[in-house]
Amino acid sequence: MRLRKAKKVVGDKLCIGGNVPAGMLLTGTPEEVKEYCKNLIDVAGKDGGYIMSAGTAMDEGKPEMIHAMIDFTKEYGAYK
Repeated sequence: MRLRKAKKVVGDKLCIGGNVPAGMLLTGTPEEVKEYCKNLIDVAGKDGGYIMSAGTAMDEGKPEMIHAMIDFTKEYGAYK
């Protein structure tokens, strides 16, 4: 996973953001979105420095997928 390498190289110097595929937010299921976001948080969010967002600008998306991404991130991705 390239994100894992990016986190290793710049993780303590820069924030990393994005990487939730637009296609997943358009056609996926809430469970797929949550699992994908969990992996992002586990890899890129370790020790801070990750901003959850879509991997590209989007004009539209399924509201339930956007809510799944946001709600899961609030629940699972909170820094303690």
